Amino acid sequence: MTAARLVDRSPELSPDELIDAMAPPPLFDEARFETYVPNPDEPSQAEAVAACREFAGRVAAAGEGGSWWRTLFGQKTGKSGGKRPQAKRGLYLDGGFGVGKTHLLASLWHEVPGPKSYGTFVELTNLVGALGFSETVRRMSEHRLLAIDEFELDDPGDTMLVTQLIAKLTEAGVHVAATSNTLPGKLGEGRFAAADFLREIHAMAERFDVVRVDGPDYRHRGLPDPPEPADDAELAEQAASAACATLDDFDELCTHLAGLHPSKYGKLVDGVSTVHLRGLHAAPNQTVGLRLVAFADRLYDRAIPVRVSGEPLSGLFTEEMLRGGYRKKYLRALSRLTSLSRDIVKS
Repeated sequence: MTAARLVDRSPELSPDELIDAMAPPPLFDEARFETYVPNPDEPSQAEAVAACREFAGRVAAAGEGGSWWRTLFGQKTGKSGGKRPQAKRGLYLDGGFGVGKTHLLASLWHEVPGPKSYGTFVELTNLVGALGFSETVRRMSEHRLLAIDEFELDDPGDTMLVTQLIAKLTEAGVHVAATSNTLPGKLGEGRFAAADFLREIHAMAERFDVVRVDGPDYRHRGLPDPPEPADDAELAEQAASAACATLDDFDELCTHLAGLHPSKYGKLVDGVSTVHLRGLHAAPNQTVGLRLVAFADRLYDRAIPVRVSGEPLSGLFTEEMLRGGYRKKYLRALSRLTSLSRDIVKS
């Protein structure tokens, strides 16, 4: 039996499907505050849980009675008639890879009654690209909460686009929670810092509480190295023997991804049990590399194991790429793909 190929799929998504897809990925369907296990050596993690719980309560309360009006216009009137300080309507989780920020963000989303939306920074820019700015604002203005995972500053144009979107949505009463994409152990240069985020969103800065989440990457804490690449014959045999698995030539898949809008990458791999890539090698340029990052994110969202032949997954991005402006994205992708490659050994 020959395995199916991703390159033979051409998924389509309607505007309604794009909006409906703005929810935590399947990997975090069961994420709740109760299932987040703080590292006892990192007190900031327990503090982050408490901050997220409090924010979730604030978002829920803002949709009840006159709370929305008071929250939007930044004041409450006490018995004496004086104004109380405005409760901030944004929450920003700042930390490194694998400290559970996405788990916390998904837990917050699950805690808040709808309507609500959730997506990565890249998915949000893809949504605007597919629907247009005005239509995205119109559809999402009815939501209580917008959760943005992995807010990035790599592209100034995308950053300002999302900044403007946040401004329009918060004017409509939408609360915003975001996580950063930081390099572990970096407190200044070369890292996505909270100060950078707050500076870039200008007038929205004062509306965000910043919460640090420290700790090592749980995906690789005490785990063995990823498996070595298979040879082509072994890879084909593995793919043919697994139900709902796919087998693609790496270069052909890269070409196929170029012809699909990134918003369709998730649907491309829906229903796939395992992805096998033959002849993996370093991405030839940044454009291909960034498509692979988006593809890796959708695989990770769905917990789809990955097996490769050719070069090891650690060689997917060149040293030049890993030193460049998109290094945070590439390192996150490598962290996730490494975790997924271990999954196939366990399955």
